[in-house]
Amino acid sequence: MFGGAYSGRRVLLTGQTGFKGAWLAHWLLALGAEVRGYALAPQADQPLHAWLGLPQRLRSEFADVRDRAAVRAAVREFRPEIVLHLAAQPLVRLSYSIPVETMETNVMGTAHLLDAVRAEAPAATVVVVTSDKCYENRERAAGYREDEPMGGYDPYSASKGMTELLVASWRRSYLPAEGPGALASGRAGNVIGGGDFSADRIVPDCVRALEAGAPAVIRNRRATRPWQHVLEPLAGYLWLGACLRDPSLARQPTRLREGFNFGPRGESARPVGDLVDALLREWPGRQEDRTDPSAPHEAGLLHLDVTKAAEVLGWKPVWDFATTVRTTAAWYRDRHAGASPQALCDRDLHAYIAAARAAGLPWTR
Repeated sequence: MFGGAYSGRRVLLTGQTGFKGAWLAHWLLALGAEVRGYALAPQADQPLHAWLGLPQRLRSEFADVRDRAAVRAAVREFRPEIVLHLAAQPLVRLSYSIPVETMETNVMGTAHLLDAVRAEAPAATVVVVTSDKCYENRERAAGYREDEPMGGYDPYSASKGMTELLVASWRRSYLPAEGPGALASGRAGNVIGGGDFSADRIVPDCVRALEAGAPAVIRNRRATRPWQHVLEPLAGYLWLGACLRDPSLARQPTRLREGFNFGPRGESARPVGDLVDALLREWPGRQEDRTDPSAPHEAGLLHLDVTKAAEVLGWKPVWDFATTVRTTAAWYRDRHAGASPQALCDRDLHAYIAAARAAGLPWTR
């Protein structure tokens, strides 16, 4: 898969102890990559890293991306060929409590990494992962395109908009238009899937309530988000990295060194209430609406336009909303019943790849 771009390659993955990072590390190892991780030590609410056996399967540097010297030392020692940067403070509501730390981690942490790569591994291919919340949100129904203004109401969203500006500036200031040293960014929607236990996220919150026999508490049923399974954007990041290394894999090679949306199908942009209702149909339980008008601001409408990823990369989302929720609910339900988390991840990964192959997506070749 991915044109063989990762087999035997040295891949530096930041944020591998988090939800998306653990899934991505597991996939990279299956692709035959030599993976080195750089992240904070695993947190109690993110057990997937341990459940997948990653402490034994890859070498990790447990350090902070805000530590410029540590980042540079890690890049110097490993000399990565590919860098996938996922390390971040990822929570909107938490960013209201720790705005400075959010900016330091998401913006300056990215600057530290890019500067380390510039000095120690200038030929490396780099994909920086940001967020769908990087855009100036105008609360509209239409999806945001990659060429629209960056913005951000809350500190988290602003930090992701700033990171995108940083990446664009870095690319123009220091990197060639072609050849080694390619840099691009990926922007994903609201990611769900088995193995996320973060606080203040709707699916983990529902799962904890279901496991305890308590009602799932909903704080804003009407907020609309582009829900997607975690494997969707990960396939996009991996394919973008592969195309940056070998532009002949892309449909439009001259447009690769840019930002890309990796969002779901349009029908997957649903209110939170729809997601919870669908989840509880798969794992029956109760819910309680506690919408708080005085809660910190969060976007009401947020959609992504993925036309560019289809035109340039040949990437498109694979699973519809129903499949995404059904697969996610089955993972948590089966783990609660005693199934192996690693076996469940493998089951979902194989099913996703099979569906992508059936759809004829080029990254499956």
